[in-house]
Amino acid sequence: MLRQATRKVSSVYDEALASLGINIAQYSLLRAIERLQPVSITELGRDAGLDRSTIGRNVRVLERAGLVDMTRGADDHREAAASLSDQGAHVLGEARPLWANCQQEIESRLGPIKLTALQEILRSF
Repeated sequence: MLRQATRKVSSVYDEALASLGINIAQYSLLRAIERLQPVSITELGRDAGLDRSTIGRNVRVLERAGLVDMTRGADDHREAAASLSDQGAHVLGEARPLWANCQQEIESRLGPIKLTALQEILRSF
């Protein structure tokens, strides 16, 4: 049941972000890159709670889309480091109000009682 709820909520965000050519996972990754940049793939994976190879694949998709610039790490030149490109910063700026609208829509659909219950469920994990 929780997986089904997650998919439904994710679809609301994915639908809103589709006009920008990104999905909810890519939005979250762009936000993390923005916050940590320049950030190594290893550090980004650690921050996202995902393995390095998964993060690497996802960052390469963003790089091919022109949203992320890749360089060599400052401390370890063998390590790739990601930063937002100008286009990535622009897309993220366009996505923020869409994200906020989704948040409001979901909170409105749930109402205060269900929203509080959801917050309590999440805290139990």
